[in-house]
Amino acid sequence: MDNFKLEESLQKCTNNYSKVWNFVSAHDLHPMKVTINMNKGGTAPDLIFVSPYTLYEATMIGQTGALIMDQAGNPIWFRPLSNRYIQNSDFRVQFYKGKPVLTMWQGTISGTQSANPNLPAGDPEPGAYFQIINQNYKIIKKLIAQKGYTADVHEFTITNRNTALFTAVKQVPADLTPYGGPADGYFDNYSIQEVDLETGKLIFFWSALNHVDPADSMISASSATSSNNIWDCFHVNSVEEGSNNTLLIRMRNMWAIYNIDKKTGNIIWQLGGKQSDFTLCPKAKFSWQHDARYRQGKRISLFDDGCCASASSPPESKAHGLILKLDFQNMSAKVDRAYYHDPMLYVPNQGNLQELSNGNQLVGWGQEPYVSEFANAGNTERDPSLNFLYDMQFPNQNLSYRAFKNKWVGLPLYKPNIALEAFRENSVIVYASWNGSTETIAWQVLVGLKPNRLSVIVDSTPRTGFETDIYVNSCAPYFQVNALNSCGDVIGTSQIVHLNEKGGQ
Repeated sequence: MDNFKLEESLQKCTNNYSKVWNFVSAHDLHPMKVTINMNKGGTAPDLIFVSPYTLYEATMIGQTGALIMDQAGNPIWFRPLSNRYIQNSDFRVQFYKGKPVLTMWQGTISGTQSANPNLPAGDPEPGAYFQIINQNYKIIKKLIAQKGYTADVHEFTITNRNTALFTAVKQVPADLTPYGGPADGYFDNYSIQEVDLETGKLIFFWSALNHVDPADSMISASSATSSNNIWDCFHVNSVEEGSNNTLLIRMRNMWAIYNIDKKTGNIIWQLGGKQSDFTLCPKAKFSWQHDARYRQGKRISLFDDGCCASASSPPESKAHGLILKLDFQNMSAKVDRAYYHDPMLYVPNQGNLQELSNGNQLVGWGQEPYVSEFANAGNTERDPSLNFLYDMQFPNQNLSYRAFKNKWVGLPLYKPNIALEAFRENSVIVYASWNGSTETIAWQVLVGLKPNRLSVIVDSTPRTGFETDIYVNSCAPYFQVNALNSCGDVIGTSQIVHLNEKGGQ
């Protein structure tokens, strides 16, 4: 029996190992391998951005961190974190001072570090922060929340004023008995904060507790007893600026989307939930939703999880991306279009819907390990294969809070990586990679008997995936690679390595 268990354990380790990238020239990078289930024509041309992690009870495949991939699933850039109990989220491209940057949250998400977390599942643990990274992959800004709040996993947006608009959370002591909860309880209170990125000055603050009645929550106050008496009554998970100095704020546990007057903080209108100002047509109803966004033509988009109050609660609906058309004259909302996975999914939490550069729609399926692309017209429950163009699947129970598809040009300042492996007599395999370089399309190999006397032996060989292996016939001991762009120019040069030395960055 013991031998059987050992063999089973070894087999599991082998299977997990095969789901992780391992590179000879970048031996510290171990991102997850993904499976491409579908890849039809007509998809947007950009790169895919995810931040893989998993829940405490699941096995993490590969490292947590921030991962950029091409549509074939090849890593373009990966920045691993020190251990699985630290995560990134909301990883994407934005613009700061007119230049493209990478932005993300970093910290520990409650529910990933313990079977009995100290905070409600999905909350950020203290010490979390946001960061901005430039095209050279240098961190240029780090930002924490103010007023005693913790930077929240859900949203970090750079405005066109070069300010940061983000969500933050704080546990506020309260007697919850009027709501059916414990006397020595806490509200899990969310705020919207805006900070000047140059000065660090807080220029806007909005508290959910000051404007939304906790009694309208779809989560009972008695649930607080299972999370250290903290009642996650709001669970804000998106905020976006609109016209006329408004904000669109989405609260998962209220089943509601709020349009806020930024000047007064007052609610202009509410869509969904117990106090909805709109009548929702049957298919337009949503629950436990994420990622509310303004769309052109009086429309709102969101990811409708349709699930769930708790692990034992039944789902309200199958998860889908959803665009609603709002009629302000009759104060009603109807479905404009929807995006269902094929096969359809039940998604317990997380997820997003993004409009792409060519009009397609990208869906990140949150706690289900998929990223999908659809033609704009969408599909239906009856025909989920309609307009379903692309589907990526993560290994095991790996997940990403959101997924994005963005244009990105990465220009690392560090050197390309090189590693060598003797193949047979007078033959060497040269491994070349350059983490984050989007402009490298080919490699050039130089060799020499001495490190200061190298000459080109391979003028140009196409880049293949993250790491390119190049077979070279040479008895010379010293090697170097040059990264070439589409014009054939050298844009990066590795260190010089000896055949008997270990190569790398």
